[in-house]
Amino acid sequence: MKKKSGSVQINGQNITISNMDKLLWKDKGITKLMYVEKLVGLSEYILPYSKDRLLTCICYPDGVEGKSFYRKNIPEHAPAFISTAIWNGNEYILLNDLETLVWLGNMAALEFHTSFEKEKGTGPDSLVFDLDPSSGQTFKDVAKAALIVHETLESLNIQSYVKTSGATGLQIYIYTAGKYTYDKARAINEFFAKYFCEKHPELFTIERMVQKRGNKLYFDYLQMWQGKTIICPYSSRATKSATVATPITWEELKQGAQPEDFTLENIKERLDKTGDLFLALQDPEKAVDLDFIADQV
Repeated sequence: MKKKSGSVQINGQNITISNMDKLLWKDKGITKLMYVEKLVGLSEYILPYSKDRLLTCICYPDGVEGKSFYRKNIPEHAPAFISTAIWNGNEYILLNDLETLVWLGNMAALEFHTSFEKEKGTGPDSLVFDLDPSSGQTFKDVAKAALIVHETLESLNIQSYVKTSGATGLQIYIYTAGKYTYDKARAINEFFAKYFCEKHPELFTIERMVQKRGNKLYFDYLQMWQGKTIICPYSSRATKSATVATPITWEELKQGAQPEDFTLENIKERLDKTGDLFLALQDPEKAVDLDFIADQV
């Protein structure tokens, strides 16, 4: 007989895991209990990037092939131990600890999207270039564009880091430790977006209307804003292959790394070998000074 539910105690909190055998990723055979166990194993990597950030979850009660819904506001039935923050009329969950992570796993929250700044911040921690493929483009096209961006940043002595979105795109981070306001950070992002569009008009576009982009890569500089979110590093994605948004090295990207290479099935083994490639994004001493651009935009 299948076990329907059970409970775990974490930091003194008793958390029920219901429908433990429900398949969340049918093609991979990943049940809810397996997902929660994987979240526990990934918690040391997820929590540093979710702590004190406004959280928007995407929940799939019946698995990735079923219906989904966005959750911004904490539900009335949530346990009292969950921390929250109110912003713009919503009471957001703060994914600050293991017990909250496990509770969210039981709620079948399969994607964790977090704000660009911590709850009490005044600007984004990092400038983020969000590169999304247009219709007819492949991930190979995205990788080509990202490597061009990386080479340009290197020539300016700007350190950058890259992660797969876990879906179809890539996200490039320039860590600034919250030095710039959202207005200034967006102006810098717009400067780079327009530069790459002018330098490589056959490859990049900032056209927001999908039907007008053609086969060009969308350089989304508008997404980085207060109240908007980005997929949290090491969050799973609701794809059939159970991909994970994963920081990678630029060399891995050059060698042909694909989003499907990094999944819930192998991410922990990878991290045991590589460690957290985004660690520098937690060290204020590693912040990049972009004043030479900020003063001009």
